[in-house]
Amino acid sequence: MQQIGHWIDGKPATGTSGRSADIYNPATGEVQAQVNLATKAELDDVVARAAEAQKGWGATNPQRRARVMMAFGALINEHMDELAELVAKEHGKTLPDARGDVQRGLEFVEVCMGAPHMLKGEYTTDGGPGIDLYSMRQPLGVVAGITPFNFPAMIPLWKMAGALVCGNAMILKPSERVPSTAMRLAELLQEAGLPDGVLQVVNGDKEVVDAILDNEEIAAVAFVGSTPIAQYIYGRACTNGKRAQCFGGAKNHMIVMPDADMDKAADALLGAGFGAAGERCMAISVAVPVGQETADALMERLAPKVEALKVGPYTAGEDVDFGPVITSAARDRINGLVDSGVEEGAKLVVDGRNFSLQGYENGFFVGPSLFDNVTPDMKIYREEIFGPVLSQVRTNSYEEALKLTMDNPYGNGTAIFTADGDTARDFAARVNVGMVGINFPIPVPLSYHTFGGWKKSAFGDLNQYGPDAFRFYTKTKTVTARWFSGIKEGGEFNFKAMD
Repeated sequence: MQQIGHWIDGKPATGTSGRSADIYNPATGEVQAQVNLATKAELDDVVARAAEAQKGWGATNPQRRARVMMAFGALINEHMDELAELVAKEHGKTLPDARGDVQRGLEFVEVCMGAPHMLKGEYTTDGGPGIDLYSMRQPLGVVAGITPFNFPAMIPLWKMAGALVCGNAMILKPSERVPSTAMRLAELLQEAGLPDGVLQVVNGDKEVVDAILDNEEIAAVAFVGSTPIAQYIYGRACTNGKRAQCFGGAKNHMIVMPDADMDKAADALLGAGFGAAGERCMAISVAVPVGQETADALMERLAPKVEALKVGPYTAGEDVDFGPVITSAARDRINGLVDSGVEEGAKLVVDGRNFSLQGYENGFFVGPSLFDNVTPDMKIYREEIFGPVLSQVRTNSYEEALKLTMDNPYGNGTAIFTADGDTARDFAARVNVGMVGINFPIPVPLSYHTFGGWKKSAFGDLNQYGPDAFRFYTKTKTVTARWFSGIKEGGEFNFKAMD
């Protein structure tokens, strides 16, 4: 059976802990590999190595660091299909979805090719008599990225590209459920010219996470995962004096106004609610039609589309709509939440609980479920399901729909479908959510903007990628300089001349 270790000092390394975790094929339920789990001592040793490697890398000029990103981006393009298959094999995504995972990560690598411009400081001449002021952006030193299972390529790329091009060394701790893509990306970075030790990939569980949070050499921690873990990591990192950005869960609403194109709205909800088996922090899990006629028209279009969704393994071809969820525990939790919706009185229009696929009976598959008449007090509304379940909550007015969205404790993404520009402008201005879509169901900004939620979806004041990444991974030093310009007389400055 394949054994996956770590990536240390520019090459694969076997762990010494003697501990490992199983990596499953979500489509079959079979163990396909094992990953070594590092100890605190191993992590501390790797951090020391990274700190030494960072000295030379941090002193390398930004243009040369950007050239490594250029070569890295070319290699990602060259190995796109290979990387997508690695993602699909461990996560269960369809191949088109897996390619999208890699592509969205690559887009930020491309932004990082412009690091020389992004890292420029500010300059003021003659701030006072003979006084100039200027600022410099300098690397933090050693930083860490802790990334989730649902985007094995995209989120590690978001973390490491920005950290590295800013001159830092990075400790990357990918999800132990999907380590292979991160390991392969490390190989490609090495091929692109990254010096040994600047990127270290350490696989592990909570022991390694806590070791990262407590290691005094690590200056910053970037995390994506569930809200409880995001809060935990943010609190412990800040207590230990680290810079931290921690992104958590979501409950994303899509308001559908009576004037919206119902066919387009239904198609948008289909992809946004069920793509990637709903395992996305930007998935739309709540449809909010305004008015009973709107709700009836939307459900009439949605139900047959949801029933027709094709579920299967990535090997079945590109016409599969989504694959399995990540673990049997995730499957059981999703089915349990659907049970609770039925018990609490929601109308289950499409039931995906008893889905079974011939030849893949032991896989972690969940069929699509669609609810109507969900209310905010129900468990399926309150909790992030992270599965292929869409709930419709009926409202009677725009203000009621807006309030529902704003009262939710999460604030990652939201959307509105309408033909009215005034309503769209009002929604975008007033809603307390970090990313807003107008007739756009999954409003993930392009990589030269920035990505981040509000409320319990994010902890920290700087977002992922875009300009905020360069701010997060650097510290600003400001210099105030005065050059004495008095005329030397007898080898001495004429200080009177400066008055």
